[in-house]
Amino acid sequence: MTAAVVETTNSPFVLRQIARPEPGDGQVLVRIEASGTNPLDAKIRAGEAAHAEQPLPAILGMDLAGTIVAIGPGVENFGIGDAVFGLTGGVGGLQGSQAEFAAVDARLLAHKPNALTMREASVLPLVVITAWEGLIDRANLQRGQTVLIQGGGGGVGHVAVQIALARGARVFATALGDDLAYVRALGATPIDGSRDPADYVAEHTGGRGFDLVYDTIGGPVLDASFRAVKRFGHVVSCLGWGTHKLAPLSFKQATYSGVFTLYTLLANEGRAHFGEILKLVGALVETGELSPRLDPRTFAMAEIGSAYDAVLGRNGAARPQGKIAITIAP
Repeated sequence: MTAAVVETTNSPFVLRQIARPEPGDGQVLVRIEASGTNPLDAKIRAGEAAHAEQPLPAILGMDLAGTIVAIGPGVENFGIGDAVFGLTGGVGGLQGSQAEFAAVDARLLAHKPNALTMREASVLPLVVITAWEGLIDRANLQRGQTVLIQGGGGGVGHVAVQIALARGARVFATALGDDLAYVRALGATPIDGSRDPADYVAEHTGGRGFDLVYDTIGGPVLDASFRAVKRFGHVVSCLGWGTHKLAPLSFKQATYSGVFTLYTLLANEGRAHFGEILKLVGALVETGELSPRLDPRTFAMAEIGSAYDAVLGRNGAARPQGKIAITIAP
């Protein structure tokens, strides 16, 4: 099979012919049709993601959509010819999705929603699982709660907005520029992310604060989230890096949870939950309650370097207007 290989840190991708894998116990062999590409993939390539633990040389790419072509022993819920999607590798020494085939743990997969193309499905797994783990698994989001999504136009943010709306929450989302109109079109109340938290907390909650705040940006935005949450509220972040003062959170007797989605892959714990989340998200897709924000540009595997430039908006590439998908096998 053909695979895009990164030999050393920040080196160009090299297309190589390597042996096609065989599915082992509990695995299926997927003919990959599209690979969703994330900023974290670019950080791994640049040697800036030690927490992802992906030694080079490697085949990168965490998200995939494709068709099952072979089934290993012990797999019962899938058949040959099934269209699937999932967060399956690219970290922890696991083969990534930027290759024509991958043998993957079947527990990490779900059937692709009929409403989505392969490209659309390929950009969802990492971001929807991260959003779901924060909103549902950590914060136990309830109908009628006020929810603030920091970075509502981003990868995790735009699906977090849609999941919260589907769960019956009153959703607000910070954004900048054109993303403000996008957030409004999703059904959330947009908030200019450059505003002081005290101002928008006063405007939208009467000064009480939001029941739940999901920070998808990190840094100063996490500190702003501590200021925006209400007393006994909850803050979740999937980018809890850096040093932060907890006093604003503690004074409100509020709580905090971190989300580290990759742990499931790295530690091989709770993998079936990934498949369960994707199945639930697939149901939201089929009812029209959730859709991916896909950048309209198309990239073949031979153009993978340009795809990574597009993810980062560098080397003359325009800033992405949604997630980037790489077509592996048309």
